[in-house]
Amino acid sequence: MENLRKKLQLINQSQVIDFMAELSPDRKASLLRQIEGLDFQKIPEWVEKYVKNEDCVKIPDHFDPAPSYPARPNTAEQAKKYAEAVKIGEAVISGGRAAGFVVAGGQGTRLGFDGPKGNYPISPVENKTLFRIFAENLLAVGKKYNTTLPFYIMTSPLNDDATVAIFQAANYYGLGKENVFIFQQGTLPNFDFDGNILLSEKDQIASSPDGHGGSLLALYNSGAVADMKKRGVEVLSYWQVDNPLINAIDPLFIGLHVADKAEMSSKALLKAGPMEKVGNFCAVDGKVTVIEYSDLPDAAAHRKNDDGSLAFELGSIGIHLIDVSFIEKLNNGGDFALPLHRAVKKIPHMDKNGRRIQPEVPNGVKLETFVFDAIPLADRSVILQTLRAEEFAPVKNAAGTDSAEVTRQMMTARAAAWLEAAGAQVPRKPDGTPDCALEIAPSFALTADDLKARFNQIPKIKSGDELYLG
Repeated sequence: MENLRKKLQLINQSQVIDFMAELSPDRKASLLRQIEGLDFQKIPEWVEKYVKNEDCVKIPDHFDPAPSYPARPNTAEQAKKYAEAVKIGEAVISGGRAAGFVVAGGQGTRLGFDGPKGNYPISPVENKTLFRIFAENLLAVGKKYNTTLPFYIMTSPLNDDATVAIFQAANYYGLGKENVFIFQQGTLPNFDFDGNILLSEKDQIASSPDGHGGSLLALYNSGAVADMKKRGVEVLSYWQVDNPLINAIDPLFIGLHVADKAEMSSKALLKAGPMEKVGNFCAVDGKVTVIEYSDLPDAAAHRKNDDGSLAFELGSIGIHLIDVSFIEKLNNGGDFALPLHRAVKKIPHMDKNGRRIQPEVPNGVKLETFVFDAIPLADRSVILQTLRAEEFAPVKNAAGTDSAEVTRQMMTARAAAWLEAAGAQVPRKPDGTPDCALEIAPSFALTADDLKARFNQIPKIKSGDELYLG
């Protein structure tokens, strides 16, 4: 024990064993395992660079708007490239070289929901959960292209057991247990403002998930990458658990990514305004880079082009394609790490007298990594613009912006647009919104074009209807 104390003293963290003498053998062993998992080499650097340093984000001296492909082709030449890209993407999918990957470590707490956010019921008619919607997407794509798409799901220590139980109870939503790979992301210790690692209990280091950037490490360490290699998967479609409008496996996006020999690519939205709370796609020394909305200088955020559009108009929405070989390359050195980001939070902890404190104001720092910080590490990167109404309706809050109510409205609105494009009549309110609830199962149509082929199966829609096409 004395050796351990000396080792901890060298990094100024001996307080984590202050209550060791009070612990039972089992609890003592648990704490020792947690301590062994600490990165003794990096913790001092984290404390100085991120915990004690409030201004730890360094913005490049010079950056430009990043180039992108538009959501729809603008020229005949571009239309030809998009058509060729779709064929390439379809070949990748039908050849079993694509897979789905959702980062799902969050709980539904902000939604007033007890359990993993992925189990939150969200669809407007059938009340399907996010997990079910994603699984049905992959099943439908597999059926359309006569292939099997494995589903990789990253959980956190908070919800891993619950997520596994949900998939078991649902019989893996028809995907087959062998095609669902659930694994945990890593964690990082929490610190007080002086750089001391906090204890959440006398035998428990206060820690939190290491952010969605931790996926690139966890995919490798969990054996998920090895599983992909065995299956012949080359391209991983990445999305976040709160977005039920996700086009999980997009042939155009995959085709552009492969045709341009990109290693990590992204979808982007045109921002609703200069200060929208999304990351900003920029170009730094020829590399695509994301600068967070809170870090982008106001002058840059408000800068406009000659036509009045925002110069930095592309917002990051957490939708990416990642080559499996790129994940391998990042991890091959054995010491891969993305930059850390600092978040000031209220962190429950034990005080020096062994009392559990539930702080009323922020009292410490949590550290996390962001997956978009890997983009500039790629040799090449593609950005494809998409339409908010088609692909992005995150459910984040119990009420107001990005609430479940808004998400359901957007799901119905997209279904209405698809139905009208197919030639159906959708009743609308005076304000133009659908006067009904609509839900289109992925098994019925993955795209508006798929729906056109099934027009004769669409019943007449009346005001107040709740129509489910499945």
